[in-house]
Amino acid sequence: MQFLLLAVISSAAIALVLKFFRSQEGNRYGIIIGNYLTCIVISLIMIGDLSLIPAAVPSTWICGVIGGLLFVAGLVFMQSSIKANGATLTSAFGKLGVMVPLAMSFLVFGEKPALVQVAGILVALVALVVINSPSKGENTSEVKTYSFALLILCFLGNGLADAMAKVFEHVGERSDDRIYISIVFTAACLISAVLAYMEYRNTGKKILTKELLAGIAVGVPNYYSSFFLLGSLERLPSFLVYPIFSTGTILLVMLVSTLLFKERPTKTQYVGIVMILMALILLNL
Repeated sequence: MQFLLLAVISSAAIALVLKFFRSQEGNRYGIIIGNYLTCIVISLIMIGDLSLIPAAVPSTWICGVIGGLLFVAGLVFMQSSIKANGATLTSAFGKLGVMVPLAMSFLVFGEKPALVQVAGILVALVALVVINSPSKGENTSEVKTYSFALLILCFLGNGLADAMAKVFEHVGERSDDRIYISIVFTAACLISAVLAYMEYRNTGKKILTKELLAGIAVGVPNYYSSFFLLGSLERLPSFLVYPIFSTGTILLVMLVSTLLFKERPTKTQYVGIVMILMALILLNL
């Protein structure tokens, strides 16, 4: 249970650190590059014998590069969505991305959904509509449409990134697990560096030291959220781990955002968030 608690805290810390550094002065990719540099260092330490990396099978490299691209997309969307929608909604939609690998398991890998999982998918779809519904007296606008689009992109980005682990499980070598993670982070870092250069050429904004350090602050929980989750799965049944991990992260982000950042979701958003929590529990039963 200690591993599961640390996994929840690490996962929530990612959204909260990005929330704290939402007002960026320099290149917006500084935090993301710092994050992946940290993850690369940790992953290489975990591999130990670096001579194993070139010997990895082609499927490990292909899945790793694609996974890195999706990781960057998910984090960029998350970063943008936190500015527009707040940490609570962004974290909720990010965690709801579990529907993507679940759908892939059903449609691609032939796994049959249980009735309770079908119910979870339906609840999640309704939640998407509820969260985007204006509260009484609230006017709709282009900004609101744009914000909702960011939530959907955050949902898809995180979901597809998670789905790559499922793909690698089927087409890759399980002995290459740590190498796959290292390739994912390295590819993500290189892609982020290219985007940072393009941002610099377009805006003249450089990567600031404080934002690079903020990225390091994101990178540590980003890596260890997976590390502690795996540790908890070795000690507790998955039907207990996944619902607590997903719902615990959302609730912790909501609590801290309310106390520190004075975020106040609307009534309809509260209803939607509760529905997402219900959907996550049903999907993972």
